[in-house]
Amino acid sequence: MCKEKMIDRRGMLKLLTVAGLGGIASSVSAGPGIGVMVPGKGWVKSSGEKCEGDGTPLQFIPKTAADSAPLENELEKYPNCPYCGMNRTMWHHSRHLVQYDDGLVDGTCSIHCLSISLSLNLDRGPKAIYAADFGSEAKIKPLVDVEKATYLIGSKLSGTMTAKSKIAFVSAESAKKVQAENGGELGSFDDGLRAAYLSMAEDTTMIRKRRAEKVKKMQMKMKMKMDMQKKDG
Repeated sequence: MCKEKMIDRRGMLKLLTVAGLGGIASSVSAGPGIGVMVPGKGWVKSSGEKCEGDGTPLQFIPKTAADSAPLENELEKYPNCPYCGMNRTMWHHSRHLVQYDDGLVDGTCSIHCLSISLSLNLDRGPKAIYAADFGSEAKIKPLVDVEKATYLIGSKLSGTMTAKSKIAFVSAESAKKVQAENGGELGSFDDGLRAAYLSMAEDTTMIRKRRAEKVKKMQMKMKMKMDMQKKDG
């Protein structure tokens, strides 16, 4: 079983302090090592442990059991998006969920990350796909079948993992009201998915830039703490 080692800022500081025997400044500027910036967790460092399926499409398959009732307690079962790490409760208004024909379920934060799931699971047929009903006034917006949803694409409303929002409504009338205030175009799920793929390049560039800025800020804060420790010590 693969286990990634969670490194928070304090833990990273301790590691860099040890590595600082050879030069703290150079360790910080070189970066925190192979890993990924996960929202709410900070830098998650790779354990370096080999996993079965590495180097094949198997490495992208979610390691979850088949789920015949994906909508039951779905936020508890699928709390975080597997592709960006974002909390799906926090982003409940844009979250999506797909159940494939073999029972595998992928819960994502957005249609952006759903499109990634669909691309990585080409050999699986989607049995059902759900999206949050943005028009609902519920505290946690309920999931609805995307085949029954109307998407508002490219409005002034903020997008999740994208500069061009793609938001689902179970009521076409609700979608039209929001469109009247915020602009955008109305379409089907297929239209929203197509827009997600077409904006993928720009969105990926934007996300990479933001993550790089976060890593840079994290490294600068660690360096400042170390400089203060050296000064006080």
